Formats: sequence, C-alpha cells, structure tokens
Amino acid sequence: MMKMIAGGWLLVLHISIFLPSVCRIHAVSYDYSATTECLIEPQRAQYEGGIISNPDFTHGIQGWTVFGQGAVKEGISNDGNRYIVAHSRSQPLDSISQEVRLEKGKLYSFSAWVQINGGRGNVAVVFKMSSGELVRGGQVTARNGCWCLLKGGVFANISSRAEILFESKTTEAEIWVDNVSLQPFTMEQWRSHQDESIDKERLGKVRFEARYANGTAIEGAGFSIKQTKSDFPFGCCMNYHIINSTDYQHWFALRFRHTTFTNEMKWYSTEKIQGQENYTVADAMVSFAQKNSISIRGHNIFWDNPKYQPEWVKNLTSDELRKAAEQRIESVVSRYAGQLIAWDAMNENLHFNFFEDKLGKNATAEYYARAYQLDPDTTMFLNEYNTIEDCRDEKANPFNYMTKLDEILSYPGNQGISAGIGLQGHFGSGQPNLAYMRSSLDILGSTGLPIWLTEVDVGKDPNQAEYLEQVLREGHSHPAVKGIIMFVGPANAGFNNTVLADKDFKNTPAGDVVDKLIDEWKFQTKEIKADGKGSIEIPLFHGDYNITIKDPVSSSLTAFSYKMTKDVTRDTVHLRINA
Repeated sequence: MMKMIAGGWLLVLHISIFLPSVCRIHAVSYDYSATTECLIEPQRAQYEGGIISNPDFTHGIQGWTVFGQGAVKEGISNDGNRYIVAHSRSQPLDSISQEVRLEKGKLYSFSAWVQINGGRGNVAVVFKMSSGELVRGGQVTARNGCWCLLKGGVFANISSRAEILFESKTTEAEIWVDNVSLQPFTMEQWRSHQDESIDKERLGKVRFEARYANGTAIEGAGFSIKQTKSDFPFGCCMNYHIINSTDYQHWFALRFRHTTFTNEMKWYSTEKIQGQENYTVADAMVSFAQKNSISIRGHNIFWDNPKYQPEWVKNLTSDELRKAAEQRIESVVSRYAGQLIAWDAMNENLHFNFFEDKLGKNATAEYYARAYQLDPDTTMFLNEYNTIEDCRDEKANPFNYMTKLDEILSYPGNQGISAGIGLQGHFGSGQPNLAYMRSSLDILGSTGLPIWLTEVDVGKDPNQAEYLEQVLREGHSHPAVKGIIMFVGPANAGFNNTVLADKDFKNTPAGDVVDKLIDEWKFQTKEIKADGKGSIEIPLFHGDYNITIKDPVSSSLTAFSYKMTKDVTRDTVHLRINA
C-alpha cells in the first residue's frame, strides 16, 4: 500500500503478527480468559488447578471435605464429567472445603465453575483464615442447568492456613462445583504480567527503511523520532478552581489531555433553583479544555443516589420529576452534544434507584435512549463503584453490573447505543486486592465493551503512592481497559484524599508516581543511526509521531509523520527522500 506523507512518500506494509513479549521475570503466564455465559459443560481448570488438590474431581471427592452442617457427594454428568455437590444445607457457608497455605505478600488467582440446582442465586468463594477471619474472593450469579465461571482472587496480608469455602444464601439449593483453581503469584511475577501485556496491547513494532529516490539505501541515516500524541487516554479530573488559577491551568495542561469535571456538569450544579439553569462554570471549563486540546468525559446526566439530587428535586411528585428530568436531559445533552467523548448517563445505578422508585423500573433505560437520540456519536457509560475495588460489595459485582447493563441495552430502541463500562476505582487505604481487580476486568472485558477506569483514587496511607502506582499499572496493562481518569489533583484546588501537588504545586509522592507513569507510557524522543541498509527497528506506543531523517552526506533534513495504530502489531515503512 502506497501513502503520500509530508516530506516525501512511503510504502507501508502491514504484517499482522504478534510481538514477542519480553519476559523480564520467569513466571507462569496469567490466564485472562473469562466469560459471563452459562455453559452446558464447564471448561478446564485454569493453571491445571494450581495448588488445589484434585481440582477436577477425577478422583471423586478425595481432598475435599464438608464444611458446616450440610453434606457432600460426588456428581457425574451424562457424559461422565465428575464434580462435587454440597447438599442438605441450612446455612450460607454450608459447602465443600479444602485447606491451602497462603504465603504473605503473594497474590492468588481463583476460579471455579459452579451451578445451583434450583433457580438462580449468588455463589461466593470465601477464604476462612486460621484466625477465623472470613475473606471474600469473588462471586457469581449461578444458575440451574448450566455452569458459570466464578473468578476472583485475594492478596495474602499474612502467611496463614486457609479453608476455601463456597457461600450461597440460597440455602435450599445444592451447590455444584467443578474445575477449581488457585494459582499463587509473587508481586514480581504479577508485575511481569503487566509488562508483557503492555508490550502486546499498547505497543507495535515498526521497521523504518530510508532510501534515496533512486532506491539506494541511506547507510547511517540519522533518525529522530518524537511522539506527539498518545492513543491511550490517561487523564485527571478538574474542578472549578481551574477557571481562575493560572498555576492550576499550567499544571494541568502540562500533563493531561483527558478530563472529567468533578461536579460542574451535575444537575445540582447547573440548576440549583428550579427553572434557573446556569452553565457559566461548566462552559468556562469546557472552553479551557478545548483551547488546550483536552478531551472531556461528561459527568453526569443523572445520579441515582437520592442524596445528590438538587434540593428542589427531592420532594417532587412522580409527574413533576418526569417533566423536570426531561428538561434536564434535553438541556445538558443538547448543550454539549458532539463536544464530549463520553457521558456517564446514569451514575451509580447498581447501588441506588431514585429514578426507578419514582418513575418505574425502565427509567434508566429510557434516559439512555433519549441521550443516545440527542448525542448519537458519544459513548454512554454506566458508572459504578466497588466493581473492581471491593469484592465484599455484592450489589456491584461484575455479574450484577452486566445484568443491569444488559437490561438497559436490551430496552427497545437502545440496541444501537455505543455503550461503555465505567468503573470508578475509589480504592480505600491498605493494599489493593489486585487479584480481584484483574479478575473483574477479565470478566467484564469478555463482553467486548470498552472499559474505562473513571474516578481512580487511593485512600490516605503511608504507602499511598505505591498503592496508586499498583492500581494505575493494573488498569493500563489490562487488555480490556481503554482509558483511565484519576479523581486526584493539587491541594490548591481542594483535593485532600489523593493529592498530587502541594499548595506551591510541588509534587507529592503520589504526584511523582503519576509523572513517572506519564513518561513511562510514552515514547521518549530518540536519535538513532540506521544500519548499512538504511534501516532501524523499534517498538512504539500507539499514537502519532514526527520523524526526521538526516542525510549523513548532505546533512539535509526530511520530515515525515507516522501513526502507530492499535490494529497493527508490526509495520515496515519505506521512506524515500531526495538526495
């Protein structure tokens, strides 16, 4: 394929092969596979079961015992597949059990295939530590007649014996379990997975070949390569302080090209008094962003939490609320249509149901439909917390998330919506459970919908900067994650949880982490001398580049532009210049 570009012309060959991952530390490769489908037969145990004894029940129920007051027995399917059954249950934790040893500082990836023998019900994996503490590792909505994947994980804060249990509050149902796996990883091995995934998912390799117009290779040609734009959105929220603070403006524009406004587009900010809309602040922030080529996520059209409605909205009748909400969505979406890259259409719809309680169960789906009609080219997100942060929150687990999103997208008229998965990422203090975070991303990523981490921050902790780096690396490296926005900022703008800069705009430790990752996740400008064939080969992050070639004989400079796209893993680019 021939392309004309600035400074000359080039021939581009796209070769679809995978880049070899650079294995920095020898480790068992991580298995990103997952599914939200319920299968007639379970898939094989991941990692051949890891440290689990008799993971596929080939040897009956050997290695497994009953926990609680129920009983266990072997099950065999029509085609001879063996599994274990916990029956005669009276308490949620009456189930099967196997004891394992957890080592301090290791991450444990867990998976199992489960079903219940009546209706539907949540089944969770629980680790009972030697101290008696119960640690949840993930859950799934299991069904009758087919197998669902329960995928999760834990981080071992201490070395301890632990019993693996299965919990279901549907005590009248049997729990069927098959193909169980528990695979340990060190933090170094976990990091190596991230590095390998970044090599594969965020970079491509290109071979540039410089030749004169007559086809002669330019031996020793000097290449200067500079990245001008990254294709991976890594941004930060902003608030109203940025309008009048040139220091804040400079600090932000120096670092970020993607943003979300913390509160300024929300209903309680734009219509504090019924019928008196005021977009002055939001408009000024949009203007600043646009002048600095900063893309904006719209946050939000509606928030389902009754606490965060405009005061005048809280006591409206159903008919009054319906009219007010119609005016709200018409106003805000029409105003910014075509100017945003995303809308958080309904915020925290798994935890709260203000609009559903007032207007009916389809309220959220109807607002998605209307927002799509008003702004059809913008991706609509369901924005939730605790889906990746905290496996104890049953409301927001990945399967409940997808059930809600499926309900919205299956509503008449919504089939064509460009939908996205918004995961806030508000992590508390203490070591993040990266194993659970990754497994949740695996599950949601299996849908093929784009995932964004939309509001990332980490609670105050002596190790806050380290934990923030862990969360950001986990998000950036995961194949399903397409963008990250942090809800952090400088102290002068009122940020007090995860602060990136002090009142003098000097970096905090967390700020140092963010600046380090910004530099690490972009190509650093390089000067490279070509070989005897006028060629260089180099990995590049996805994005836009300016390339300058210096003729070693005449010292003349020729400029080209180049884009490394996500769908090409290897390019060969022939650059022709005049002698």
